[in-house]
Amino acid sequence: MEIKQPAFAGTLESSDLQVRIVPNDEGGIIIHLDSTVQKQFGEVIRKVVLESLRELQVRDAILTIEDKGALDCVIQARVQAAVMRACDVEQIDWSLLS
Repeated sequence: MEIKQPAFAGTLESSDLQVRIVPNDEGGIIIHLDSTVQKQFGEVIRKVVLESLRELQVRDAILTIEDKGALDCVIQARVQAAVMRACDVEQIDWSLLS
């Protein structure tokens, strides 16, 4: 999927996270992560984000993530929602989402 416009999903409430995504004209994936649990779970959060992007076939994007202790399923859902909004998807291919 091609990121066409900036978009975000999520909140800054406890046990949630906010994902902001913009196109990366230079190519590749860049993740800026700010998390209350970064020392313990920073690498796991990045892994979940990258796997979610891979499943959606996103190759060029810059993500800014502010995490407040979200579970993996919440991270995945927020990334998926931000990507769908950024790609201006009107008809969701549910088979891409796990």
